[in-house]
Amino acid sequence: MRPVTSILLLALLAPAFALAQSQQHVAPPGVGNTPGQMPVLYDIQGVTSWSTLAKVKQVKVKNRILPEFSKDIAALNNQEIKVQGFMMPLEPGEKQKHFLISLVPQSCSFCLPAGPEGVVEVKSKNPVKYTLEPIIVSGKMEIMKDDPMGLYYRMNNATLASNK
Repeated sequence: MRPVTSILLLALLAPAFALAQSQQHVAPPGVGNTPGQMPVLYDIQGVTSWSTLAKVKQVKVKNRILPEFSKDIAALNNQEIKVQGFMMPLEPGEKQKHFLISLVPQSCSFCLPAGPEGVVEVKSKNPVKYTLEPIIVSGKMEIMKDDPMGLYYRMNNATLASNK
């Protein structure tokens, strides 16, 4: 990430983090937690679970480590699916068209919150307002076997779906 982008991302997230620290957290539907614990996402019918996306092995091919996907994951390629998770902005500003969605909330502005099996890159049709609460996005899933950034999943043409 370029230094200017990192600074902008930090400036964007700092007020939201301070606000979140000062308010009592009420878990939205599909999320369970008690104060002081990391939020836990529960499976929702019709939403692809993170346990399904975790069914990937890393295999050594020559001098590289590449993902080997289960049949469950391979079947999702080019399919319209829904994924629930926490946003990680990749652009400056309150609304995002390109962001990551993760199994766990971001705890560090400079770190990925999970490994490649716990993150989906999202490219949305319309900008989505950044939130600290979990969201559900719907779109066409792309399974990536050799992404230069090391990502395994990308959702294209995504839209914000209902949390219900």
